[in-house]
Amino acid sequence: MAATAERAKSLGLAACVAVVVGNMVGSGFYLSPAAVAPYGMLAVVMWIVMGIGAICLGLTFARLAAVVPATGGPYAYTRMAYGDFAGFLIAWGYWISVWASLPAIAFAFAGALMNLLPALNNKPMALTLTLGAIWAVVGINLRGVKAAGLFAEVTTYAKLVPFVGIALVGLFYVQRENLSQFNPSGEPLLSAAAALAPLTMFAYLGLESATVPAGDVRDAARTIPRSTIIGVAIAAALYVLGTVVVLGVVPREQLMSSVSPFADAARMMWGEGAALAVALAVIVSSIGALNGWTLLMGQVPMAAAHDGLFPGVFGRLSARGVPALGIAISATLATLLVAFQASGSPGVRAFYNLLVSLSTMTAVVPYAFCALAVPLVAAWTGTRGDHAPRVGAVELIAFVFSLFTIYGCGPQAVLYGLTLLLLGLPVYVWQRRRARKEESC
Repeated sequence: MAATAERAKSLGLAACVAVVVGNMVGSGFYLSPAAVAPYGMLAVVMWIVMGIGAICLGLTFARLAAVVPATGGPYAYTRMAYGDFAGFLIAWGYWISVWASLPAIAFAFAGALMNLLPALNNKPMALTLTLGAIWAVVGINLRGVKAAGLFAEVTTYAKLVPFVGIALVGLFYVQRENLSQFNPSGEPLLSAAAALAPLTMFAYLGLESATVPAGDVRDAARTIPRSTIIGVAIAAALYVLGTVVVLGVVPREQLMSSVSPFADAARMMWGEGAALAVALAVIVSSIGALNGWTLLMGQVPMAAAHDGLFPGVFGRLSARGVPALGIAISATLATLLVAFQASGSPGVRAFYNLLVSLSTMTAVVPYAFCALAVPLVAAWTGTRGDHAPRVGAVELIAFVFSLFTIYGCGPQAVLYGLTLLLLGLPVYVWQRRRARKEESC
């Protein structure tokens, strides 16, 4: 009991906000100005629209956490609302999206470091840095959730300084002519907006992060809602202002081919020293995002394993109270993706790229499930009658927002995403049969 109480008090408001912001503000945001540059000011509008949707989702998760703080986040609420099978599919897809994203984040770290130190710029060193980053962060998480939360605080608040500076001070350097075109892509407005949806939503992934380690959060019923709303608001403001500055400072033709848009903007405004500071921030940010997603990578399958939906190995806790074997297995799968990437095989590379591109789709499906789950979760807890919470305008906006994002991912991504989800069916059937055998004994 003492150990449980200690774990329950390991994450406070600052740590939870850091986990939310650290997971959201990552490599997807730093590269996004180049990706959205073809769409001009429409991209800024979509950042705002998607930010409103993300805040509605954040408020939805805050309501769910107020009803019942539950370790596992989207998985836990989906299972409460819709049952074991839906909960398993959400946990399966969420877990895949997390460990498949680790190599991309680690590659961003390696790329930024090699750009900073050209002597390291070779393929063996890239592989070493990528794997070293993954397993170094795994080592931090194996020391316990408190260590991971403290590391998230340090890396998140350190990395925000130069980007907040660019987003605020950089507004004085904006060239209006660079922002004169609303939708230069040539695509119809709805098609362009749909194409922007997954590009911008990718940067908002992680808004539910504070709900996942709920069992380790101090005063979870208050801390999780507050940290979720604060974290999403900080990220949304940074995304909108930062994109306006980069689009307004760097000419569109140059921006479309940039591999470090924020560093290019800092260089044009303040010189090489500022560009160096941004490069260092990207390095710190990548490690911070890697840490936050590694934390979630262990928590979600652990929650599913405790409910008998994932193999028991994912639920075994080490002496430090962390699902060490589950984290190690997940990191090993991420390592295999890095190895396949290094092999240079076109088929494997294409499959790896597909997994990374599906991160948005596989993460937004749980959002859609959770958007309408508040009354069902309340009923699950026994809250009924006039005092039971109901679906309101915020939840409806969150649901429509999730569907629009999935639509924007395109038919191929949705098709392959469904296929990946169905690959988990044998695991579910095996777990259910095993549970029935144990019940019959």
